[in-house]
Amino acid sequence: MLGESTAPLCEAYDAALLDLDGVLYVGADPVPHAVDAITQARRRGMRTAFVTNNASRRPDVVAAHLSELGIAAEPEDVVTSAQAAVGYLAARLAPGSRVLVLGTDGLAAEVSDGGFLAVRKAEGAAALVQGLSPTTAWTDLAEASVAIRAGALWVAGNTDSTYPSSRGPLPGNGALVQALVTATGQHPVVVGKPEPELHRASVERVGATRPLVVGDRLDTDVLGAVRAGCDSLLVLTGVTDREQLLAAPEGMRPTYVSSDLRGLLVPHEAPVVEGDVATCGDAKAWYDGGQVRTSGAEDDALRAACALAWSR
Repeated sequence: MLGESTAPLCEAYDAALLDLDGVLYVGADPVPHAVDAITQARRRGMRTAFVTNNASRRPDVVAAHLSELGIAAEPEDVVTSAQAAVGYLAARLAPGSRVLVLGTDGLAAEVSDGGFLAVRKAEGAAALVQGLSPTTAWTDLAEASVAIRAGALWVAGNTDSTYPSSRGPLPGNGALVQALVTATGQHPVVVGKPEPELHRASVERVGATRPLVVGDRLDTDVLGAVRAGCDSLLVLTGVTDREQLLAAPEGMRPTYVSSDLRGLLVPHEAPVVEGDVATCGDAKAWYDGGQVRTSGAEDDALRAACALAWSR
């Protein structure tokens, strides 16, 4: 069941571990209410770290983008799956090893900074690191396939099936990972969410004692929070929609839900289920022809709907 917080979340938790795509921005544009919500949460004492499965951009580029949107950020505030991938390789490969990069130039630069030789051809590659790039072509996948079949260590930043955009969900890194799984019969080591390492690194950076994971995906953000032992807030500004949230299985359900990041600024009342009806504040949820119907304030109605659906 959903959690309860009598204090606003930004006061009940000392730090927010924030996903980026679909939570703070979609493409180049800020998510509605995101900038103001983060600004207010910070004024009320909440620290922030930015945790992304997207390996396409380096932390300094991400921080600059956030600052342009009005969310002050430094590179050290950003934790990416590219950093996690390079850290994984550093523990297993000799410095100077050839690493085939299937991804952006930003990912290649991260690999180079880690002390490896970033290459675009499979020959001699000790490892393959894969991250999302909008320009990945069949020829890139072919090089990756050759490297995998030759025994290269395959590390993927994430296996997100989709990527949020202003036009709706687009194919994510996981879709391209799956193409290689189909072609080679092999599977990569995945270092991004829902594996807990990114959240753990973020907790260490901000010195959090009671962190709150904030994201838009059940299968990465929320599941990653569960595996890291953290509470979570799911917002409906990115990939997950209302129907998917109501169908969330046990082990992949957030502690709190909100339509957007304004959920950080308010208390969260626990819904109450009695028979076929759930209430939260003045909001109500009930079944009608197999569908969950609601009335009342938007976010309270959403919480009541979750409680009713999950109780079944």
